[in-house]
Amino acid sequence: MHRRDALLAIMGSANGLSFSPVQLQKAVFLVDQNLPQLFDEGSRFNFAPYDYGPFDREVYVESGALELADLVSSGRGANGYVEYAVTDAGLARALELKAAMDHGSRDYIERVVAWVRSLSFAKLVKSIYEAYPEMRANSVFDG
Repeated sequence: MHRRDALLAIMGSANGLSFSPVQLQKAVFLVDQNLPQLFDEGSRFNFAPYDYGPFDREVYVESGALELADLVSSGRGANGYVEYAVTDAGLARALELKAAMDHGSRDYIERVVAWVRSLSFAKLVKSIYEAYPEMRANSVFDG
């Protein structure tokens, strides 16, 4: 599947609830790292260590394309950061995409999304650093 579809499937696994930037980056990173077979050849993201761990600007580029297609919406959350969520049409498409996946991939994505959304910013970044210490290389995070 193309990475844009994978991103939509990931976002749709929150059932319309929003993602903060760090939650979105880390969920996509974990799926990209642990389900490489989900992606079409040459379609994976290219995460690199950044201020708060793994980051790929293309996550936001693809989110923007999904927003132009009315499948995702974004807006300022209570904390002042942009938050991302699927629209009703995006959720319907995400469900179609997930239905075409094998059970293990679908289950993994749902668990990852629930996990990243359940943690505070600090706990999420710290957990990623513990599991992927190479992603701490350019960190500005002290936690």
